Amino acid sequence: MNLRRIYIVYLQLIRAKEIILVILRHALREWINRSSMFKRMRRKKNSTKRHAYSTPERIRITIEELGPTYIKFGQILADRPDMVSERFRNELKKLQSKATPFSDDDAHSLIRKELGLEIEEVFSEFDTGCLASASIGQVYKARLISGEEVIVKIQRPHIENKIRLDLYLMRYIAKSAVKNYPELAAIDIVGLIDEFGQTILKELDYYNESSNLIRFSELFKDDPRVHIPRVFMEYTTRRLLIMEQVGGITPDSPEILRQNDLDPEIIAANGADLVLKMVLKHGFFHADPHPGNIFILPGNVIALIDFGMVGVLKPNHLNFLASFAMGFYRSDASAITQSLITLCGIRFFEEESDLEFEIDQLLKSYAYLPFEKVDFARIMQECINLMVKYQLKIPSSIFMLVKALVTIQKFAGNLHPGLSLGPVILPYARELVARRYDPRKLASTIYETIDNYATLFRELPGEISEILYRVKQGKLKHEIRLGDTEPTLRALRNFGQRLALAIILAGLGITSTILIVWNDEKTFGQITFGITMFFTLWVMFKWLFRSKE
Repeated sequence: MNLRRIYIVYLQLIRAKEIILVILRHALREWINRSSMFKRMRRKKNSTKRHAYSTPERIRITIEELGPTYIKFGQILADRPDMVSERFRNELKKLQSKATPFSDDDAHSLIRKELGLEIEEVFSEFDTGCLASASIGQVYKARLISGEEVIVKIQRPHIENKIRLDLYLMRYIAKSAVKNYPELAAIDIVGLIDEFGQTILKELDYYNESSNLIRFSELFKDDPRVHIPRVFMEYTTRRLLIMEQVGGITPDSPEILRQNDLDPEIIAANGADLVLKMVLKHGFFHADPHPGNIFILPGNVIALIDFGMVGVLKPNHLNFLASFAMGFYRSDASAITQSLITLCGIRFFEEESDLEFEIDQLLKSYAYLPFEKVDFARIMQECINLMVKYQLKIPSSIFMLVKALVTIQKFAGNLHPGLSLGPVILPYARELVARRYDPRKLASTIYETIDNYATLFRELPGEISEILYRVKQGKLKHEIRLGDTEPTLRALRNFGQRLALAIILAGLGITSTILIVWNDEKTFGQITFGITMFFTLWVMFKWLFRSKE
């Protein structure tokens, strides 16, 4: 017997018990709050009334109690209008990743274990108290022996095992829910959990965050407006990240920035241009550029931190953005509609005219505003909401992109209310369109197409000869895949029933014929043959003249 497997099942049962108890406790409180009897009892009390949480608030509190895995999942759902209503998403956006710090002594022990050295052998100074604590890791300030001020990020003990257990249980619950309620399959909740699992497990590996930091450093090494913290890879491990400490000012208030001889308008413009450059030029962007992840250095230089979660865009996603931005600039509802449909991988969409009409009405509602005053991020979000309404499947990276654009729009708008993303995004969109129709790229595409056709014509005679040979040998196999849908299963059942009935009638016909020919007493054979023919004609009549389904 596998003892490790028994131990894992034991942990899963313990965790499942914790989750069930939390859910039951809050479900009971929700029932009490909704009960008319308890509402009357509360009204009769003269004492101070306790706050009665709404259903979305209760769900948010439940998620916070369930721990980091569910908090992270709730934060992702907050940006998925295709799965969660606006009322619940607004509440889920309040979920915080802050967590109660674990013991500093345990943290120091983990740091020593990851370094393979004593703390004093690596750091000349080390703050024993944690600077901040999040759901996955805990942060300390230190100074390397070589003199650099650094941030030391250590992962919580056993957090990976806990998250893996939670992911297993979430996936099990989701699969059970889809099995019992097939209509849930339309929103692909199991696929979302699988995708979320890959994302959070990557975030648990600090080598991924280190790689992201180094990649961004290379992309922006020649841009003086941006500073990406340095990673000290010689000390970094999967559970320990040591990077340069950034000592700037958080861009929470324009007044505070001005007091420190910084220009909020320049910072806002640079921040918007920085994110759009990540998105439209590199297709690789910081997924959460909110003020808490941004520091402002002297000279209005922007420093970004927390690269655990990044977005990656495919070439067709970039083409969509370029087409969308150009359609937005020209107020061309048809171009925007086509870009949205193409993004979803659909060639023909039956409700295209209805979608185009709604997008046209959306654009007309902004038609009398100057282009530089229109909120590009908001229009994109409203277009995404329309796609959800028409049940079009949207790539998950687009939701991450919209979130990043909305976040940077809020950040820039707080520092410079007159700034809009539209004029900033337009040059990048034009560059993307020009790149798409670059003569060298077109020539390369034409060459590849000709080469593919040449390969096809060269190999076609041999392929046909092989097929004919297999047909002659009786070895040609054809694989048919049938979808697990109700119409398919019903058709298979009907076919099976008819085939069985035909075999039975044929058997009876042959048997009765044999009885008539070989048996001296022909009466029984004739009766059997007559009954068989009657049922055969009746079945044929029923099949030929049945109503079409």
